[in-house]
Amino acid sequence: MTDGTATVELDVALEKHRTELTGYCYRMLGSSFEAEDAVQDTMVRAWRSYERFEGRSSLRSWLYRIATNVCLDMLTAGNKRARPMDLSESTPLAQAALAPRPDNTWLEPVPDARVLPTVDDPAEAAVAKESIRLAFMAALQQLPPKQRAVLILREVLAWKANEVAELLGTTVASVNSALQRARATLAEQRQSGAAADVSDPLDDEQQKLLERYVAAFEGYDMTALTALLHEDAIMTMPPFDLWLTGHDDITGFMTTLGSACEGSRLFPVRVNGLPGFAQYKPDPDTGGWSPWSIQVLEISDGRLTGFHFFLDTKRWFPLFGLPLHLEAKAEEAEEGA
Repeated sequence: MTDGTATVELDVALEKHRTELTGYCYRMLGSSFEAEDAVQDTMVRAWRSYERFEGRSSLRSWLYRIATNVCLDMLTAGNKRARPMDLSESTPLAQAALAPRPDNTWLEPVPDARVLPTVDDPAEAAVAKESIRLAFMAALQQLPPKQRAVLILREVLAWKANEVAELLGTTVASVNSALQRARATLAEQRQSGAAADVSDPLDDEQQKLLERYVAAFEGYDMTALTALLHEDAIMTMPPFDLWLTGHDDITGFMTTLGSACEGSRLFPVRVNGLPGFAQYKPDPDTGGWSPWSIQVLEISDGRLTGFHFFLDTKRWFPLFGLPLHLEAKAEEAEEGA
């Protein structure tokens, strides 16, 4: 075997694990871009030290050990990414003001395809999808980094306690203790907020709800939208720290400060294991549509309980493989097709 062949084979072997490693790092870090940086760092470190890899564990386990160390190093600053409702109280519409916070404040969305590897087991796929939903991700951010790693490895990836202990260089007793504390923290988080209740794939009722939502939003029909929202629905708009609760304040915002969204177009995206849409709003300068947000929707008991608008479009739309402008003619042709 030539060195060139060995190089190609190592590249292929490492790349097989990129998606699942990105998912792991995303759960650890709460950031799509930091997760990709962490995985790239992991691959580089694996490349440089591969000659010292003695095969006492699987290549996959070895990569997870490297990725864990990379993430723990990145988390030493202690930053906990959050949602707006994790940082402040809800703001009444009459006091609404759009105050941005730095990017590293916020829990970031992620395309499903970048973090969810294809698996044959439906139950395994469901657990993976549930573990990247925004509420679960926000709860993870409340855990100390090593507890976070233990919980993800044990509960999401189904590693055995002895495997996690070996990876972290600690004891099984220490792993079990960390897992117990992490579970208790997550249980408290779940009691403080309702989880999204989304079928995989969407059931007929949920699919119809989304169709009605698209029609209401694109038609900017606040009466129809109100009928779809839970009375305690939440709306967030990172990087702004403002968040609103209740359909009256939400629709009131959309017809005042958010009125420029009237005439928007929505295109479905797969994001954080939840239904989502790429929102383009009218661009008066070009006559087409410009990106405005990646929307992530939460559904429970047949109503929308949360919709989250991630507004940093220059970052999010390329990540989702979406164009940064829609021409009016192209949009009209697509609608007529």
